[in-house]
Amino acid sequence: MKTKATTLVLFAALLASLVSASAAPAFAEVPSWIKNNAAWWSEGQISEAEFLAGIAYLISSGTIAVPVDPAPDGAAGAQESGVPEWVKNNAAWWADDLISDDDFLNGIQYLVRAGLIAVSVPAESGSVGETGADDAAFPETESDSVLAELEAQLAECAKITKAYKRIDCEKPVKQAILLHDYRTNAEMFPVGPINYYWFGMGSEGNSFEISPSGQALLSLRMLAENTSDEIESLDCTSPSLCNYDVWDGSAAFRYAGTDFTSGQIVLNPGDAREFNMLFGPNVGYGGSQFLYDESKEYHFRINESFGSMMVPLDLGQN
Repeated sequence: MKTKATTLVLFAALLASLVSASAAPAFAEVPSWIKNNAAWWSEGQISEAEFLAGIAYLISSGTIAVPVDPAPDGAAGAQESGVPEWVKNNAAWWADDLISDDDFLNGIQYLVRAGLIAVSVPAESGSVGETGADDAAFPETESDSVLAELEAQLAECAKITKAYKRIDCEKPVKQAILLHDYRTNAEMFPVGPINYYWFGMGSEGNSFEISPSGQALLSLRMLAENTSDEIESLDCTSPSLCNYDVWDGSAAFRYAGTDFTSGQIVLNPGDAREFNMLFGPNVGYGGSQFLYDESKEYHFRINESFGSMMVPLDLGQN
């Protein structure tokens, strides 16, 4: 009987004969939840369809770039027989860290070329899921397709009976849906390595009102995405030591409340996180009371070490 090591060698040889001789693309790091799904699929805890939904997301979200050149000879019609057993074995070995991400993704690349995984191609593109591609640059139907795949993945996660595994599955997919929504529908404000996304006044979490006591209350919700290869942080340790405020052209107003954790929001490469800030009464610590004058224009100011930006606030229209 062949040992697993011998089988791995044979599998590597098979991949070498299947993948084209052109230089392989540099794959991005594979999200951990995909590796979890691979393990669950190999153990029979989720279906083949659930696993492939995760792979479809992996491709459509830009984690891997998949050339769409013609299928290799003899591959036509292979999709009718389903996913080969060696793919499932490969998933198990990858989940156990016995083969590398690139080895696993090269196999997935072949499945796409052979028609075993159906993916759509963005207009004017020679590949699917090119790393760094912006969803907003794709036709609307492509964006809808990405969202549909994410929602399908979330629905499959909900079928997992073990609570901790279901949560592990759902959390990154929900985050991907949130980021996709911001990328597709919000306005982007690039500041150095961070993209700030904002839906504007009147959207959920973004409001302006005058309380019965006459206090102006401004609530803001944004999402920050780290587009760099380095760990970045957003800094706001107290109202007086915060890189974010509201400016009316002559005076700066400090926050009355924020959900920065321990004065920072730390973003690993590729991470994104929503944050909320409230401007209103003076809470001390070098803060200030937010005052509203309808004759003035207001901006939310970002003044980080990596760059600055002024986001206009149309408070008079809300």
